[in-house]
Amino acid sequence: MMDEARYNQLVAAVFKRLLAAADAIDPDVLEADSTGDMLTLTAPSREKCIVNTQRAVRQIWVAGKSQGIHFSYDEATGTWKDDKGRGLELFSFVADVVRDISGAELAYPG
Repeated sequence: MMDEARYNQLVAAVFKRLLAAADAIDPDVLEADSTGDMLTLTAPSREKCIVNTQRAVRQIWVAGKSQGIHFSYDEATGTWKDDKGRGLELFSFVADVVRDISGAELAYPG
């Protein structure tokens, strides 16, 4: 299991990237609220995408599309992949949920 300092660094980068993408969208279309270990993206319909840390297991959990998906960091590819091997990637999954709930397209900064 990766050490806590590495996990914290990776999580901080994920939250920063997600927030930057969400902040580029009109808040009337998608509202972003970050509090500590949780980021909530809310559509005008009040549907949500929730991104939350799972520190004990060094994962990130995303709730959306009526499901909760755990993502683990894959050192080999430098990406967060779902822990069930379904081929889901964290940033793509969040973008899909946001598109479903708000119609907005998340554009992640480089």
